[in-house]
Amino acid sequence: MAVILVEGITDRIALEATAERLGLELDGVEIVPIGGAQAVARVATGYDGVRLAGLCDAGEERYFRRALGDAVFVCTADLEDELIRALGPERVEGVLAAQGDLETFRNFQNQPHWRGRPVEAQLRRWLQASDNRGKRYPPLLLEALAPEEIPPPLAGVLGSIA
Repeated sequence: MAVILVEGITDRIALEATAERLGLELDGVEIVPIGGAQAVARVATGYDGVRLAGLCDAGEERYFRRALGDAVFVCTADLEDELIRALGPERVEGVLAAQGDLETFRNFQNQPHWRGRPVEAQLRRWLQASDNRGKRYPPLLLEALAPEEIPPPLAGVLGSIA
């Protein structure tokens, strides 16, 4: 048995979609959302003797490294950043268009606070602004990637326990 500790449910959803995209079976692998990085040490102690790995955002790396050492895979900024960089803004907007959400995103871009900001920052914030989008879009964005385009932290953490 192996366990991957992740910060939240969105990360679990993304890793499950990544495994599917890569054709990996997750038999014997549990992906556990821990409800925030500060809980990683406490949660990890409950898996004594089990092979552990973790996926986290850059800002939370210190908590994960303290608990899991080198078995941590770090998103450059966060999950959304990894997916946006892997696809590029145009392809992300294509996924939004296919889902009927491009107009909603364009309205967001036109808000005074977001006008003129880099499209990558706009996409990242738009994806994070709604819990529904946060859970719905990672699998859709991963499906738009070729297997070799999958962000290294996602493929890496799964590869480390395979």
